[in-house]
Amino acid sequence: MKPIIIQNLTKSYGSIEAIENISFEVEDGELFGLIGPDGAGKTTIFRILTTLLKPDSGDASVLGMEVVDNYKSIRPKVGYMPGRFSLYQDLSVEENLTFFASVFGTTIEENYELVKPIYSQLEPFKDRMAGALSGGMKQKLALSCALIHKPEVLFLDEPTTGVDAVSRKEFWQMLHRLKDEGISILVSTPYMDEAEQCDRIALIQDGKILSIETPDAITKHFEKQLWSIKADNKYKLIQVLRSFEHTDSVQPFGEYVHYTDQRPDLDISELKQYLETHDLKNVEIKQEQPDIEDTFMRLMVEEENNG
Repeated sequence: MKPIIIQNLTKSYGSIEAIENISFEVEDGELFGLIGPDGAGKTTIFRILTTLLKPDSGDASVLGMEVVDNYKSIRPKVGYMPGRFSLYQDLSVEENLTFFASVFGTTIEENYELVKPIYSQLEPFKDRMAGALSGGMKQKLALSCALIHKPEVLFLDEPTTGVDAVSRKEFWQMLHRLKDEGISILVSTPYMDEAEQCDRIALIQDGKILSIETPDAITKHFEKQLWSIKADNKYKLIQVLRSFEHTDSVQPFGEYVHYTDQRPDLDISELKQYLETHDLKNVEIKQEQPDIEDTFMRLMVEEENNG
């Protein structure tokens, strides 16, 4: 039995279609990522799967149970960590965890081993108010509360948004430990670099799935040669590249600009000469391996052109 199955799921808010004919499945014990920017439809999917929102059409099941008719049976078996910190800020760390354990008819002691790797970092601050915790500590507390009843499926909506790089890394290490415990995990993130932490990912934009693959396989959708170009004036470089007659795509990428050419083979010396004749200096051109962010941008443009 697959823990999550979605088929042709659609949901609108008035005239705005949040998700359109979404379909995907999560395998047992899989860490599956929904990758996309804010407004892509990720939270709507999470709210439907956690029985907080009814879809307009389509089917969704969690642990073999349809989400609308079986919401009472689903809720005790899943853990949900929403994107916004939603614990009681005027309760202490320990009081929050005790409360959520009691809601599910259990205790901290009964399932302590599951949350120990996470909660042990919070125990020195167990009497501190939740609202006074740092961003990373708040996320660890929220994850502990989502796990305290030993769920079979874990839903995490942008759990690392707004936390520092070290806390993000620690959080993903925790998720891999939970996966090793046999918990199926659906996680969303707007950070493309986090996609590589997942077993499989679905790239989502404007309520539509662009692609579903493993992180390594998804970059194979990028079929053109990719070039990184750098010059003394990045803004001018972008403008000049966009006016080049053979340009296919131009995307800013850190200190470089990622470029694809309409022709199968780029003449580097020709392009460099073109840039230098437009008063760009210290021009550097090198071939680049496309990553998930490059692929996402490529698929997004293709979807817009096809639409």
